[in-house]
Amino acid sequence: MVLVAFAVVLLLLLIFILQNGQRSDVYFLGAHGHLPMGVALLLSAIFGVLLAALPTAVRIAQLRMTASRHRVRIAAANHTPTEEPRPAAS
Repeated sequence: MVLVAFAVVLLLLLIFILQNGQRSDVYFLGAHGHLPMGVALLLSAIFGVLLAALPTAVRIAQLRMTASRHRVRIAAANHTPTEEPRPAAS
């Protein structure tokens, strides 16, 4: 089922690129080039997703490290040796 969905998405991307084949000028940070419009739009979408995913991945890693430290502290607090009751003096 997943393979079929993946194939449909690839087919739709191929159709999109083929239908948007006119050349466009691309300028970015002083560099310039010529790309088909469909490829330029697809690349910009991919870079946009990566731009959003990178800070998200960093934040998730920070939260996991904090949670791990918190679990270690809780485990250390729960395993502290306690005094055993002393036998009653007779």
